[in-house]
Amino acid sequence: MNKNIIGKAFVLGNNIDTDQIIPAEHLVYDTSNPEELKYYGKYALSGVPLNESGLPDGDIKFVEEGEYVSNFNIIIAGSNFGCGSSREHAPLSLQVAGVKAIVANSYARIFYRNSVDGGFLIPFECKDKLNHKIRTGDEVEINLDRNILINKRTSEEFQLESLGDIYDIVEAGGIFEYARKTKMI
Repeated sequence: MNKNIIGKAFVLGNNIDTDQIIPAEHLVYDTSNPEELKYYGKYALSGVPLNESGLPDGDIKFVEEGEYVSNFNIIIAGSNFGCGSSREHAPLSLQVAGVKAIVANSYARIFYRNSVDGGFLIPFECKDKLNHKIRTGDEVEINLDRNILINKRTSEEFQLESLGDIYDIVEAGGIFEYARKTKMI
């Protein structure tokens, strides 16, 4: 592979549900219209209350007022990320906001599958509770060859679970594009 994902971390707690990722009132935009699609990025994680236990430090917004893309491209979360409804717009909104990867202890199955099958973003799993070891704004690097996350602020390294074919599926643009590319269909 020899590709790394480098960026600023946005740290979340446990049980971040799909309504926090993209609130239902923002599901009105046409995903096939680029001018409307950008609103999914603007409202990504807008349902996450600030200043609550386990959530971002201080009053840091994921997407700044008047912007459509976040300054944070790697999400660090606790367990059960993406729980709630089976809304495909949740991983889409994070992708539109500029997220390249999520590192969590665990995921709701449907969010994980939607992230991969749609080719939206890479859902890494880590046994360590990184949302207690990394701060919002820390620069982190995900080394895909070694399956590790490096916190550049502290130089700590954390082992990530193997992705298997997940990286290739997401890079291909989703499960159907991957199947075409590998001549499965």
